[in-house]
Parts: sequence; C-alpha cells; structure tokens
Amino acid sequence: MSQIDRLSSLLERFRVRAHLFYAGVLCGTTHFAAQPGRGFLHVLRRGEMVVTHRARSGLARRVKVDEPSLLFYPRPLAHDFHNAPTDGSDFVCASLDFDGGSDHPLTRALPALVLLPLRRVDGLTQSLALLFSETEQVRCGHRLLANRLFDVVLLQLLRWLLDHSDEAELPAGLLTGLADPRLARVLVSLHENPGESWSLERMAQQAAMSRSAFAARFRSVIGETPADYLVRWRLAIALSQLRDGRSVKAIADDLGYRNASALSRVFAQRVGLSPRSWLTQQRGD
Repeated sequence: MSQIDRLSSLLERFRVRAHLFYAGVLCGTTHFAAQPGRGFLHVLRRGEMVVTHRARSGLARRVKVDEPSLLFYPRPLAHDFHNAPTDGSDFVCASLDFDGGSDHPLTRALPALVLLPLRRVDGLTQSLALLFSETEQVRCGHRLLANRLFDVVLLQLLRWLLDHSDEAELPAGLLTGLADPRLARVLVSLHENPGESWSLERMAQQAAMSRSAFAARFRSVIGETPADYLVRWRLAIALSQLRDGRSVKAIADDLGYRNASALSRVFAQRVGLSPRSWLTQQRGD
C-alpha cells in the first residue's frame, strides 16, 4: 500500500480549504452553528470539556473529552463546547470549506464526528508545534500559514483513518475502499482516469481478482457496485465542473460519454434535474 498515493488524486480534484478562526482559551459554553458546505476541525490543546449535540443528530448527546484531542466534523452539524466558566481549555479551531458542499466525496465517506487523541496520530506533534507557534503571536502571513498547517493536520488525520479503518468504524464507502489494498488500486485508477473505458473485467484485472470475486468484494466493502461507483464519481466531477462554468459537451468528452446528451440522461436519472436546470437552481441558492 505504501507505493499507492490514495489521497492526492481525490483531494486535488475535490479540495478542502481550512480557515483558522480561533486560537486561545474558551470558557463557559461556545456554540458552533451548522453552515452548508462547512465542517470544523478543532484541536483541544490543553484542558478537558464536554461536547453536546442536538437530538436526532446521530451522535451522542453528551461526550466528555479529557485529553488533548482532534475533533473533526466533516459535515454541517451544530455542536457546543462546555468548559469551566473561568479557567477554560486551550483550543485552535478552523472551519473547513468542502468544494461542492454535500457533493464532496469525503463528506459522504466519513463519520459525523471523528474524535481522536493527539497521541494516537504519528507525526502530528511536529505539525501541531508549528501550528501552535503560528497562532501564539501575530506575524506577517501567520493566518495563511496556519491555514496551510491545518491542511497538513487534516491530511495526517485522513492517513490515520485509512490505516486504522476498522478501529475508526468508518461507514462503508470511499475510505473503506481506499483502506483495502486491492480495491485501492482500482479506486485510484478511477479517480485519476475517470474518462477511460472501465469495464468490470478491466477493474478486476487492476485488483488482480476474478470478476465475480472483485464485484462481490467491492459491493461488500464500498456499499455499491463498481459501475454505480464510477457513475457517481463521474457525476461528482460533472457537478464540480458545471459550477466552474464548463460546458456539458466539454465535461462529457472528458468523462468518457459519447456526447452531451448521454451525460445529460445519466445526470437527470441520478440528480433528478437536467444539467441546465440544476445549475440554475444552484445559482438561485
């Protein structure tokens, strides 16, 4: 697996942008509101606290955090930090903007909350030392550098999740597939070359498996058929490129569809709107 870069092709095409918004001590109750397309990455540097979530959020109503930890919310989800009223806890916090919002592949592939002690992630100490250094005083470009360091911390967290997928209790999907040595080879190839002709036989050859064994394992680990995954990956790219102003014809050519009409039919079947209607709705929103 060390020879395969499982994340670059994904994150180069669907970016996540970190924005530092707080560094210091939090006292009492702090509310973090849910905003479309936005997640959070909190670093509890010192202290302990209780985190609460709303009813029907899918998470425990009350979670105690009693050691330095990362708290990663990949989807919009309101949460509250409860610290001591005077001697609170020390934090560095960033918001995360996911390209495409809920259409970003990672937002579907991750749990609603990843809570991980800092001591568990190899290599994180050095990154956090630089991050804390940049947030402790105002220097030229410190906010930009802190944003990039948060990007590094996020990448290290994603690496940990891929290497500990069972322990992390990831839902079936993209990350569980990338954590599988044989399926990862196929997924990376699909991500890097979505417009090529991908038959089931060709995918199975990439995984060094028979067609039947590959199809069964893919569905078991990722939760959908290889063909459905490929269509969904291509549509995620199409949505992103439509937002960027590319024509349906140009997108269809890149993604291996015969013509714009073929892409539009698949788009309407999966999204429920034509590309033009979807883009008009997005601009209205």
